[in-house]
Order: sequence, then structure tokens, then C-alpha cells
Amino acid sequence: MKGYAGLARNSWTSLHVYRVNFLLILLGTVVQAVAMLAVWQALLSEASPGFTWHEVKGYLLVSFAANTLVSGYTDLLLAGRVLSGMVALDLTKPVDFQLARWAETLGFLGVELLAVASIGLMMISVAAPVPMPTGWQGLLFVASLCAVVPLKFGIVYLTGVACFWTQNYQGVSWARAGIAEVLSGSLVPIELYPAWLQTLCQLSPFPSMVSTPALIFVGRVRDGEAVLLLCLQVGWIAALWLIGRVAWSRGLRQITVHGG
Repeated sequence: MKGYAGLARNSWTSLHVYRVNFLLILLGTVVQAVAMLAVWQALLSEASPGFTWHEVKGYLLVSFAANTLVSGYTDLLLAGRVLSGMVALDLTKPVDFQLARWAETLGFLGVELLAVASIGLMMISVAAPVPMPTGWQGLLFVASLCAVVPLKFGIVYLTGVACFWTQNYQGVSWARAGIAEVLSGSLVPIELYPAWLQTLCQLSPFPSMVSTPALIFVGRVRDGEAVLLLCLQVGWIAALWLIGRVAWSRGLRQITVHGG
């Protein structure tokens, strides 16, 4: 366990070294969140699509938080290890590759949570207060938001491992980001989609990354339905972890090491 704790500390330190890169990634997420607030405010001034303005503010706030956690910085470093060949050195270390990357993700998490808290408060002050869930509903929301971290790690990990076959990071990352924004409900709540697209979303893990915690936060789902969605998140976490292990073992067959 000491080795994994050391990897987490190294991740925290690396963010201070590459803080400009991290801040630029964060800035892009902030700009998107503020733009979406402005778009939805304009839409709701014309006609309500089923959400109140307070619900939309809360939904977009959670969407911003979920998109900030396990940022593109984690994605970039993981893929870089595969493309640069550093993964060959990882095979000589007495640590599990997947657990090691998870430890690094937890190391980044402290800074990401600080960014979510500070910028989230700024957004709330600009867009007026957002009703917060309390009691049992609040506990369900916290549990659901915590589940977002291993969920996103599972998706990011698979993206990085996919580089064994693609030999390229940008195309896979952009494709994943585009699909995730639509199927997760990050840009538009899923219940506003046509029926066929809603069905497609629910067959994927992406709604569990944004839509589930956001709907619990604004109170659109409660009690038993919220618990069921939380159980679905846990199921996807387990499934993605297992798929990641299978993908890693298959990807090792693609490694070609020159020299040495």
C-alpha cells in the first residue's frame, strides 16, 4: 500500500509542476458551464422544457463538478505512458498497473475537489443561490457524486489502454468526450431527449457519470429510485474495472520494445 500512496503523492506534486496545463483544462470546463447557464436562462425565458430555472442551475452545477473530477489531465498522462513506451517499465515494478493509475487519480482528486468547491461557489454567487439537498436526499447525492470518480476512471482507463491498438491519443479522446457529453446528459438533461436516444443513453454507463448525481441533487429522483440509480452506478464501476483488466491483458500482447 505504501507504493500506491507514494504514487498518489507524486500525482499531487505533478499538478504543481504542470499547474498551467491543469488550469487551462479547468478553464475550458468553466467556460462551458457558464455558457450553458446563459443558454438555458435564455431558453427558459421563452418556454419551459420541463425544468425550472433553479433545477437547471443545480443540474449544471453538478454537471460542472462531475466533468471536473478525473480531468483530462489524468487521461493525458495515462495515454502518454502507453504511447511513450513507459508502460514497459511499469511491468518491472511490483505494483498492479490498474491500481497504480487509480492511486494517481486519487492524488489528483484533492486539487480537483478544491477547484470544484471554489469555482462552484463563484458560479452560485453569480447565478443566485441553488437549493441544496438535505437529509437522506443529501446523503444519496454525496454517495452518487463519489461514485462518479471510479466511474470516470474506468472510462478514462479504457481510453488510455485503447492506445495499444490505435497508436494515437487525440482521436480516441475526442471521440470519447463527444459521446460522453451527449450520452451523459452533460449538455442537455436526458429526459428531454427523444425516446430512442434516451434508450441508447440508458444502455451505457455515461448517465451514471452526470445525469444520476444531477437528478438526485435537484430532487427529480428520490428514495427508492435514487437508490436504484446508485446501485446501477456501483454495477457499472465493477463492470468497467473488469473490462479494464481484460483490455490491459489483451493490450500487453501489442507491446513492442526496441533495444535493451
